Parts: sequence; C-alpha cells; structure tokens
Amino acid sequence: MINTMKKWIQTKGVFLLLSILLPIGIMALAYYLIGIYPGSDRTIMASDSFSQYSNFHASFNNVLHGKQSIFYTWYASLGLNYWAFSAYYLNGIFTPLVFLFDNKAMPEALYFITLIKFGAMGASFWVFSTQTFKLPKWLHVSLSTAYALMAYTTAYSEVIMWLDAFVYLPLIILGIQRIMEKRKPALLFISYLLLFLSNFYMAFMIGVFSFMYYCVRLGTDYSRYKKSVGPYLLTAFLAGGASMITILPTVLDLKNNGESLSDFSRFWQPDTGAWDLVTKSMAGVYDTSKFGSAPFIYIGLVPLIFCLFYFIDRKVALRDKLLYGSLFLVLIASVYIANLNLFWHGLHAPNMFLYRFSFLFSFLVILIAGYSLERVEKSDAEKITNVVLFLLALFLTAYFFANRQRYDYITPQSFIINIVLLVVYLVLLLAYQKEKLRVGIPILLAVIMVSEAAFNTKVMIESIKEDWGYAGRTVYDQHYDEINELVEKTKAENDGFYRMENLDPVSRNDSFNYGYSGVTMFSSIRNRHSSAYLNNLGYRSTGSNLNINYGNNTLIMDSLLGIKYNLTKQNAPTKYGFKQIASQGEYHLYENENTLPLGVLTDKKIYEKEAVNNQTELISHLSGIEEDLFSFGNVKEKKLDNLVLESSGESLVYAKENVTQLSSITWTIEIPAQTQAYLSLVGADERMMRKTDVILEVAGVSRRSNVLESGQYYDLGYFEKAKTIEVKATFDSSNAKVSIYQPDTALLNIPRFETALESVQKKGVDFAISGRKAKTEVTLDKAQVIWTTIPYDKGWSAYIDGKKTEIPTFKEAFLTLPVEKGTHTIEFVFLPQGFKAGAALFILCIIIFLGYLVWLKKENKEMNRREKQ
Repeated sequence: MINTMKKWIQTKGVFLLLSILLPIGIMALAYYLIGIYPGSDRTIMASDSFSQYSNFHASFNNVLHGKQSIFYTWYASLGLNYWAFSAYYLNGIFTPLVFLFDNKAMPEALYFITLIKFGAMGASFWVFSTQTFKLPKWLHVSLSTAYALMAYTTAYSEVIMWLDAFVYLPLIILGIQRIMEKRKPALLFISYLLLFLSNFYMAFMIGVFSFMYYCVRLGTDYSRYKKSVGPYLLTAFLAGGASMITILPTVLDLKNNGESLSDFSRFWQPDTGAWDLVTKSMAGVYDTSKFGSAPFIYIGLVPLIFCLFYFIDRKVALRDKLLYGSLFLVLIASVYIANLNLFWHGLHAPNMFLYRFSFLFSFLVILIAGYSLERVEKSDAEKITNVVLFLLALFLTAYFFANRQRYDYITPQSFIINIVLLVVYLVLLLAYQKEKLRVGIPILLAVIMVSEAAFNTKVMIESIKEDWGYAGRTVYDQHYDEINELVEKTKAENDGFYRMENLDPVSRNDSFNYGYSGVTMFSSIRNRHSSAYLNNLGYRSTGSNLNINYGNNTLIMDSLLGIKYNLTKQNAPTKYGFKQIASQGEYHLYENENTLPLGVLTDKKIYEKEAVNNQTELISHLSGIEEDLFSFGNVKEKKLDNLVLESSGESLVYAKENVTQLSSITWTIEIPAQTQAYLSLVGADERMMRKTDVILEVAGVSRRSNVLESGQYYDLGYFEKAKTIEVKATFDSSNAKVSIYQPDTALLNIPRFETALESVQKKGVDFAISGRKAKTEVTLDKAQVIWTTIPYDKGWSAYIDGKKTEIPTFKEAFLTLPVEKGTHTIEFVFLPQGFKAGAALFILCIIIFLGYLVWLKKENKEMNRREKQ
C-alpha cells in the first residue's frame, strides 16, 4: 500500500498539488500587488461577508453558554432567524476555519479562507478533469487553473459565500457521469447535499444546470444511458430531500418575510449589447460588477478555441453538437431575455453582481473544450487555424467597430495581449502536430495558459479595487479594542437583555462584530416586514430593506426599543437622559436612563389597522397620553457657501458655484426651554443626492451622515433653557446640485416625554432571554396584550402556562400576545418554520440512500457473478 501511495504521489500527487497551489499563489500575488497580504493595511473586506463570519465566530461561545441559539440571533437588527441567515452566508464547509483566528483577526481569516477556496476549486476540477478527459498531465493542471481563476470567480471573489459552489460544480458533473457510466451514486449524492447545504442560492442555479446537463448527456446515447434515469432521479431527489433541513426553513423565511417576485412585464433584458459575450470572452476585461455590467464568462482562450472547434469537428456526431449547442443557446438566451434571466436568479432581480448564472456558461465552455481536446489529430490543424482566425476577426471587430462608448472597458493593453496570445496559441498548436516538437509543447502551453490566467486575475483584482475599493485594515481594527472593551463592560454590568448602538460605527454590521443587539444592519437575509415598520418609526430602511440604519432618530425610539447604551467618538450634542459612564481611547460609552424592557402591556386596539403608524402614535397608544410630544418650528437661512438657490417649489434646489469644492448652508434656529431639538433634513431628488453625505455642525461638534441612507432627524441636542443656535450643514458630494425639502425643526417636549415614558414604564414587562427563548411572568387584573419589540416571525411559538396559543400579527412587525386576567407564565420559543419537516426529511433521505447503496452493492455483485458464469 505504501508503494502504491508513493507511485500515486509521484505520478498524480504533484499535479494535484500544482492544481491547488497555482490558483492560491496567483490570487495571493494579485492581492499582494495591490497591497493586500497578512499584516498589511489593506483587506479583502469589500462585502458584508466579513461581518457575518465575525458573527459566526462570536456566536459560537454564546451558543455553548446558552446565550444564543443556532436557530436565532439577537445580534441582527433586534433579532433574526439565524438558521436562514446561515443558509446563505455561513453553512460552507470552510466557515469553521474562522475558529483558528481571533475575532480581531477576521480580515486575515477571510484572506486565507478565500485563498483556500480557490485552491479547492483547482483541486475539484483536477479530479473531474483527470477522470473525464484523456489529456497530458500538464494540460489537466492548466485547465484546473483556468477554471479556478475564471473571470466570474475572480471578479466576484469578494462575495465569499458563493465560492463554495464552484468547488462542488465539477464534482457534481463527475458524479452524474459516474452514475451514468458505472452506477455509482455516492459522489453525486454527497456533492449535491453539500452544495445544497452550503448556499441555497447558488445551489438552485447549479441544480437546474446539472439536470439540464444530465438530460443532454442522456440524449447523446439514450440506449446506453436510459437505465441511469432511475438512479439519477432517486439520488438527486434524496440529496434534495436531505437538504430540506436548511432549504425548507430558508424558503419559508424568504416567503414569509416579504421577499417578492420581480416584474415579468418586459421581454428583453435591459443594458445588454450585441458584443457583450465576445468582449467578455477576452482575458483581462472588466467593466463593473455593479449595475450595467455584461456577464463575466471568460475562462481562457484555449478552452474557448477548442469549445468552438468542437462544433466544426466532423468526428463529433451532429446529435451531440445539437444537444450541447442547445445548452449554450439556453444560457445565451438567458443573458438577453428578461424572464429567463430572472428564472436563474430565483425569480428575483439581483441587486448588482448581475448575471449570476454566467459561471455556468464558463464551465460549459471548458467542459466542451476538454471533450474536444481529446479528439485533436494532425488533420485538424487547418480547422484549428480557422477557429483562431475567426476569434481574431471577432476580437478585432469588437475592438474597432463595436460601440466604443459601451465597450470602452476593453483597454488597448488587454486587446493587444489577447491578440498576441491567440497567435502564440496557434503557433504552439500547429507545432504540436509535428512529432519532433511534441515533447515540450504541453508544458509550454500550460505555462502560457497559467500566465494568461494570472494576467486576467491581476486585472480583475485591480478592477475590484477601483470599482468597490478594498477597506483599510485600520478601518476594522483601529478602534476594535476600544469598542470591544466598552461592549464587554456593558455585558459585565447586565444580566438581562438590553440593546445598544454605535453613533460612529465601523460598519453597518457592528452588532455582529462585537456581539450586541442593535438596529443597524446590512444583510441579504433580513426580516423585511419588521424593517419596513421600523422605517415608519424613523429608522431608514427603504426599497428591499437590505439596509436598516439607526442614525438620526429620536429619544422616543431609543426608549421604546430599549437602547440602553450609545457608543460615540465625541461628546456629541447631548441626548437627554444619556450619561457618560466610561471612555476607552477615542470612544465614549453613554447610558440611557429612560429605557423600556422588551415588553409593554397595552390593549387590543393596537391591532387596529390605522393605529400606531409612527413613533408618536405608538408611544401615545402605549402610554394612554394624548398630548402632543412634538412641536415643529421653522429654520432661517443665514448663509450659503458655494451654493446658489435655483428653485424653491416643493423642494429647494441649490446649484454649486464650484463643483469640486464642498458646499454648505447655515441656518439659525430658535429652541424653547426643556426641549430635545432635531433638524428635519430630507433629500428630495435621489438622482441629485446620490452618494451625498452631510456633515452637520452644532456648537463646534460635527457628525457625518449619508442623506439618503440615514434617518431624517439630526440631533441638535438638549436645551434646558431657550436658546437661538446656528447649525451648519456641509454637503460632501461630486454632484453639481443639492436638492432637499424645506428643513424644519422637530422639538420634543421633555416634560411631556417623561410623563408619557413613566406611564409606559409602569406597564413594562421584563423578559428573560436565553438562546431561542424569551420568558416572563405577569399578573393582570384584566385581559391585556403584551406588545414586544421582538421582530415577528412565523417561527415563533407562544405558550401561556405551558399551553401553546396563537400569535396574532401586529403589522407583521413585532411579537404581541393577548393574555387573560390572572397570573401567567409567558414563553416565546423560536424554531424556524419548516425545520421539523426538513430534519425528518434529512434523516429519512439519508437512511433511504444508505439502504439504496447496500442494495446496489448486492446488485452489482449479482451482476458480476452472472457475467463470470
């Protein structure tokens, strides 16, 4: 056995190792060239993923100590279904590697995990290639490198949770081939199951594609493969059934929490061009991964040459050309036909990172190229030459005659390199036809192919830097210890549940990083109903509610949501009731004396549709006090700097005198005594105000906010005595104009606020939080409703004195529960809807599959026995 292993290592192990190390090394080099490496000031934290990994890291200890459940997290915008969240972000087999790093070292964790995933892609395709194609060993390595470093994986490398899918895709296709050729289903079952469990979103695309591939391959020799239909379908359905443990709860979560289907009214996909597929087949071509991009389909010029050669090679049956060609046509049509495009995206239009299925086109190119390379003979030299000349003509036409305004992303450097590479490949392929030159050609071809992949990777990584930017390491860890120490102080001083927020956040997912319950969050998996209602209550969360922002709201919501602590870098305009209790470095910790517990007693009128649609109505209803808490005042414009008023209709439109400089407006505001004052500032025209930050300065203290992403109530401070103040708003934007609605002031009367709050506090209900449970005891002298600030989800069950009871919906936003007179124990328990059914399917399908393997082994033995007879 030892000798066998030595022989394998000597003959194949080295090439497998190269297939792993080359993608890793090339990606690491590309990162290094833009300043990203362990210990550098640049990180690959270009997406929201690092926060989710930090959350996974931080959550592990909390799960062990019962503070958090694998099903529910309290650290995501008040609370969130963690099971569904993990199904998109965290279920990959590489995620546990974060435990090798401190939470502070999460940028390094993402760096290494990203590289490991690229290495795994190379290994996966090498296994597929060596067991599928009869090619020189060096060509297996170069194809594996080309696959791992295709334009899609490198251009979308920042979306780290998608990368697992590209590890499983070659194994799934190999599994299909094994089940068709050898009646061996284990690889397909395991690969399907791991894919479905890792990321349900990418699994959908690969699942559909792999079924289409099976049907195409079945058609190439139906009489031979028809006996595989049952085994394939059984294996696929059992793997799909076992994966329901995550997919079923996730799909129900998306359905229940507001995800809607996109518009199907148009036929053609917008922002497409006739030359998109040609230009994006070139090496080193990047347009954008935001809106308006063409699909990323490049996977190497040699695979492209031999993919095209396949369809003119007379040795390939016409039937096979038509079958595989139809698969290409479906994918090409999906680029241009809107409904097909939406289908691949789960009937929901993508938010940037367009054509997310385009990696399937790339994979199909390299797959067909492998089949084609096996068949190459000396007599094919002329046809190969014609293919290369055809590509040269296409590239030349696209560069010189296509719409230059649309295709200006093809740089002269990339164009020249592509032309030179095509010529070099032609020379090498022609030289390979001669016996005397054949020995070294595969190695030389592999070297050039790997160099081409390296060039493309370098361009992709540099382009991501320009398109999105790579965050500085100091952005993440400069204040990490300061914030973490203050957060840990709050945890040490509180046994019960509380919430806190950072007025100067590092990211939109600080609550994930540091392990506290807050409001601000960015996530593709979110509770849209809850966020939409919070938007009505003043926390900006518009559109598809990917974001929710704590910034610029009022004391009322701080109290109602139980925001007990604020972190801030500066002694900002004072918030009434907030007292500084600690400092660490640049950060200060403030404690709010006016918070409420998770629950409040109220009456059934809260369920009326027209009731409590904003924060003043909500606190009025809960307190039973009808007095107006807010009054509103005007602001007087005192000074314009680098601005000229252009129009003053429904909105005020100011034109900049010098677009390259900052512009500002200074107002004077009269504030009455005992008032918490807010400036109401709202952007009027999204086009004009896109990417506009406003720096609001009051009494020498300033704070920056994004006009469109944060709330509208800019805190001016608490005033015990009446005062006239000056407020300066500086607009930081490259836009030529500033468009805002006429500002005014919202003046919170503090004595009335205190009276209302005291009334609500008397009705407060404290809940003990443990993992996925919230528990309390109440004694009521009449039937009432417990209103909570726990986001509503159909996964919640309510128990009164141990008996399960229905939960009525309060705007589908927060948990509420009617309770009869008397003393009662109330418990909310969360279990993702569909989890029990999914878990049962998981166990049942695995047992059935294991039984099927045992039966299949017996069948194979019986068949072998009959053949010997």
